[in-house]
Amino acid sequence: MPVFDKIAIVIPSLNPDDKLLKVVNGLISCGFLNLIVVNDGSGPDKASYFERVAALPGCTVLTHAVNRGKGRALKTAFSYILEHRPDCIGAVTADGDDQHHPDDVAALAAALIEDDSALILGARDFSQPGVPARSRFGNRITALVFGLLCRQKFSDTQTGLRAIPRKMLPGLLTVTGERFDFETNMLLFLYKNRMPVREISIQTIYLEENASSHFHAVFDSLS
Repeated sequence: MPVFDKIAIVIPSLNPDDKLLKVVNGLISCGFLNLIVVNDGSGPDKASYFERVAALPGCTVLTHAVNRGKGRALKTAFSYILEHRPDCIGAVTADGDDQHHPDDVAALAAALIEDDSALILGARDFSQPGVPARSRFGNRITALVFGLLCRQKFSDTQTGLRAIPRKMLPGLLTVTGERFDFETNMLLFLYKNRMPVREISIQTIYLEENASSHFHAVFDSLS
């Protein structure tokens, strides 16, 4: 089993359930030794999930007193990595709702270790049956806007599974957007600064019609 001791996993989390623990344990089983979970202002009834995560080996929980949005949660983790994880060569962001398979997270981490010159997107296939309409629609909007602005086409601009080289993290801290818009703005920032982005195909997993997602297809795609 590979040991990903120089890759930090970043998991923003708002009002999680047991799936968060499944995700974290799955990543630990894959050989990840440095997991950073950001509690983005979850309710007090969810505290036990974060306490259980913090007790697991290699896990750090950072907490926002109030909900500040996914973008801010990612920036909080990026700042923490730059200050407290000097040996990390980069970070892989993942969602805590069990819609990113640990094998796909490991594939992106391995790709980043092999070549840290580009940000790597874990790209889903939206043409598959079972993809919720709001997810297909939201991705279609952001892909269209991104293509018009940057003349660059990606199959999945909304993916939360991204491998980010350490050298890109300081610049990403300056990117505007505190919520889901940060993920689109991140790609725009990289384009404007001529930083490379590439894709790796991952499994397309949606649980319960993506009911656990806090993403709003229209508002967050156009923000």
